Amino acid sequence: MSTAAGSAAGAAGAADSGPPGGPASPGGPASPEDFARRLRARQPLIGYWIACDNPVGTERIASLGYDYIGVDGQHGVMHQPGWQAAMMAVDARGRSAGLIRVPSVDPVAIGTALDSGARGVVVPMVGDARDAAVAVAACRHWPTGTRSLSGPVRAELRMGSVPAELDAAAVCIVMIETAAALENLEAICATPGLDAVYIGPADLSVALGARCFGDPAVKADLEAALRRVTAAAEEAGIACGIHCLDGASAAERLGEGFTFATVSSDITHLQQAAADHLAAARA
Repeated sequence: MSTAAGSAAGAAGAADSGPPGGPASPGGPASPEDFARRLRARQPLIGYWIACDNPVGTERIASLGYDYIGVDGQHGVMHQPGWQAAMMAVDARGRSAGLIRVPSVDPVAIGTALDSGARGVVVPMVGDARDAAVAVAACRHWPTGTRSLSGPVRAELRMGSVPAELDAAAVCIVMIETAAALENLEAICATPGLDAVYIGPADLSVALGARCFGDPAVKADLEAALRRVTAAAEEAGIACGIHCLDGASAAERLGEGFTFATVSSDITHLQQAAADHLAAARA
């Protein structure tokens, strides 16, 4: 066996045995059962984004030590039938908490995501405190919410069947990514029961007048908006997250007042890695 092949085999074996370390977050090693408490305590957390409907790949990534794995049910190629398989893949190694970004502020979709075993939902296109309140209610059982007690589904397997315990284990995160959300920012952050707000930088840039994501014309306005969001979240005592293009950017944002940051996505890294290796092979 060549040195390269031996190294590859060793790396694969380490992954299969469950790496003892992995990229630990500033707040400590990943713990799915402790995720909600750590998020609510505004401890620094690092996550990764899944856009591909590929449970095998998701399981590998979830073994690395990220605090959470966000599964994209809005823009990704994964639709509702794939949510449960994705959560099973995340849970398989017992290292990361699984989150699902639902398509909209829809209580049915939110309930389905949580029943699938997600430890929280990311709710997009929230425009005001009323939208945020609908999202929060969909994550909580009676008497504080509208979620149905679902019985023998994955949520019960992972988080029990006592409504209060299920509510404590599930986090509600709403996105700040529209002009309306910025206008109503403080009221959204003050929504009772809301656990966190999350920046969608692409849509937020467009809302600020960008021609496309990364448009330098709105860079100063975007940074000012981000500072306003982190300040409002801190004032309300809730967590504040942002999606980042890479790990270095995530570290910077955590240093700027964000309490959790998501790193890129599987589909982006798949393409980047393939392109880099092709360029190296042709050099």
